[in-house]
Amino acid sequence: MKAKVLFIVPYPINTAPSQRLKFEQYYSIFQQNGFELSQDSFMSQNFWNIAYKKGYYFLKIYHTLLAYIRRLYLLFFIKKYDIIYIHLWCTPFGFPFYEWLIKKLARKVIYDIDDMIYLGNTSENNKIIGFLKSTQKVMFLAKNADHIFTSTPKLVEFLSQYNSSITLIPATIDTDKYKPNHTLDTNEICIGWSGSHSTSKYLHLLDDVLKGITQKYNIRILVMGDPDFHVDGLKNLELMSWSLETELHNLQRINIGLHPLPDEEWVYGKSGGKLVQYMAVGIPIVATAIGPNYDA
Repeated sequence: MKAKVLFIVPYPINTAPSQRLKFEQYYSIFQQNGFELSQDSFMSQNFWNIAYKKGYYFLKIYHTLLAYIRRLYLLFFIKKYDIIYIHLWCTPFGFPFYEWLIKKLARKVIYDIDDMIYLGNTSENNKIIGFLKSTQKVMFLAKNADHIFTSTPKLVEFLSQYNSSITLIPATIDTDKYKPNHTLDTNEICIGWSGSHSTSKYLHLLDDVLKGITQKYNIRILVMGDPDFHVDGLKNLELMSWSLETELHNLQRINIGLHPLPDEEWVYGKSGGKLVQYMAVGIPIVATAIGPNYDA
């Protein structure tokens, strides 16, 4: 009999790097090895499309209420699964009551955390709801999970206060898919960055540098994952929305990959997934020399 695994995740499938690079890219391998997989995302695709954009407050409230209703409905099916795999959180706000219900109903719970979400960081466009988030959810799941997967030594150190059953799995990549492109266009150098709305703020650390080199040289700046990214006076800026279909092609266009980070506690929970992607496609990297970048 196949073991049934339910992945309870925040984001739609094939949208968020933390899910794609941690486990979604390996679903087919799990299935080949006898697992029956299901995934339940808090955010619908329509919710994801506006979640990190400025405004849309009424739509965000509407989609959040729908998501909570779907989560409540999910409780009726928890007992049919052998393993409940929770990535980051089940519900974003309030006390860990829903997580308590999951623990009561589930046979086994695996908790997967690859960010320091217990620090309470909120995206700039959603600061208004930051006070509703509870760090207690992380502590509850860490204490009550049968096993924890995490991605950096700093997270292991924190989680060890609550649970001794922890496996460290750094960022990984499917090297059968992510390969170098040996026919790069060298007529125009392309410096690239791949990320999301929530992490593009780190790229602004290089605003003056990027403006300087694009004014002096024939260099294109490719930003993938935040089509709203903007720097006054930056020439040759190309913005791309992230998509599964175009990700590899766009990564292979890059001559030099960027991964700037501030020296803040939050970033020490990052696992260097961006660096692993760059290395897999065979491009040199300019990155800030701090903890998570060394770990990668």
